[in-house]
Amino acid sequence: MNNRNSAGAIDSHTILYGVFGDPVHHSKSPVMMNAAFREFGINAAYAAFHVKPDRLRDAVCGIRALGFRGVNVTIPHKVEVMNYLDEVDEAASIIGAVNTIVNENGRLTGYNTDGIGYVRSLKTETGCDLRGKRIVVIGAGGAARGVVYALAREGPASIRIANRTRDKAAELAKDMSAFADCSGINMEELSAISDADLLLNTTSVGMHPHKDQVPAANIRYRPGMIVSDLIYNPLETRWLQLAGQAGAIVHRGLGMFIYQGAYAFEYWTGRPAPVEVMREAVMRSLQIPAE
Repeated sequence: MNNRNSAGAIDSHTILYGVFGDPVHHSKSPVMMNAAFREFGINAAYAAFHVKPDRLRDAVCGIRALGFRGVNVTIPHKVEVMNYLDEVDEAASIIGAVNTIVNENGRLTGYNTDGIGYVRSLKTETGCDLRGKRIVVIGAGGAARGVVYALAREGPASIRIANRTRDKAAELAKDMSAFADCSGINMEELSAISDADLLLNTTSVGMHPHKDQVPAANIRYRPGMIVSDLIYNPLETRWLQLAGQAGAIVHRGLGMFIYQGAYAFEYWTGRPAPVEVMREAVMRSLQIPAE
């Protein structure tokens, strides 16, 4: 597995990896993961597979049948896929979603690297210590679950979850209340919040091609507040631009995407991921100049 074949070509010893999603054509995971494999001379290939919901069970069986070493799982399969695995990591079970599958001799184990990838990115790129911090999270969907769980494990003073449907925010807050002081609020209540140390958007509002949209209006930004977005295309959303103009510390979403992939790479190979190589590959793919 670790010997480079001629010119990196696929041969009969190539180890297979992939990502399952619907849709999946937009995914930058193949670009990122294949760059990581090349960096270490690992004879592996990673591809994107468009898997419809009614074929997910068959696709998971294919991991075993074809000997895939690992697979990432993206929208809309992160919850349903748990039903077809042999084991689910404790954290992924609490979160209620899986985005990474490891195949150990036909036994499939599910993990969730979204939240830990986000926290790793946040700490690395801003240097923040989340202990005792007041956190506000916009959105209560699948992306929010992993991130809120990871944030809750960092010892914050509080986490307030804002969502268009308050009941959904309250449900997520209840699920995470064993780990931190969590509460659910509606979007209208955001305008009254002025004490947040970290304000995070986990929704898709502002993603390409709707780059002028913002997840919430009338936000009270302040200097020193960290304003973060999970979206990485565009690299800096309109929401982050407004926050930066108000003196807030801006944290972009590309890092989470890179680090969630880095954790998956490490689960699969047992090696430290070449994070900067992965970042550069994605930025080239997005036609973003290297920083």
